[in-house]
Amino acid sequence: MTTVVAVRKGSQVVIAADTLVTFGDTRLSHAQEDNRKVFEVDDAGRRSLFAASGSVAHFPALRHALAAIGKDDLKLRSRDEIYRTFTKLHPLLKESFFLQTKEDEHDPYESSQFSLMLANATGIYGVYSYREVFEFKQFWSIGSGRSFALGAMHAVYAKARSAREVADAGIAAGCEFDRNSAGPADVLTLKLKVSP
Repeated sequence: MTTVVAVRKGSQVVIAADTLVTFGDTRLSHAQEDNRKVFEVDDAGRRSLFAASGSVAHFPALRHALAAIGKDDLKLRSRDEIYRTFTKLHPLLKESFFLQTKEDEHDPYESSQFSLMLANATGIYGVYSYREVFEFKQFWSIGSGRSFALGAMHAVYAKARSAREVADAGIAAGCEFDRNSAGPADVLTLKLKVSP
């Protein structure tokens, strides 16, 4: 698992992720492999940053699927655009990347099997397994270290001078207390189009 955080404060958005990969009881640290969980997608000349939690297989599949989707279908500037993009992405993940969609026989929809954070100039978003999209006003976290990260970010948000300061607190807490998260962290910052 992992710790991924996204923060919106002032005129900035920040996304950060730890760099540890685990395989059962085996830990593959950043010193052993270039474990980058944050990746960039070009949405019509605009930059969006993604980080996922869950299986390591999600990272190359999502990167390649997002690169393969038609430019007219890759829109990431609002909750509705993100929802439409991931609805179009789901069949591509199934057909070309062999996504296993079954979780439970009573599921209301096919699962995409991932949770991810997205940050761009319009804000910070979470996308979950049934393609539900949330837009967060201040901060959010996913992964096995999310509870620690959320608590730390909540504690510092009001007093912090920047989104980066809040994200650093969240990642530090996740890496300190979650056995499946470790530094160093990848931290990327973008400028918001409009300050909140």
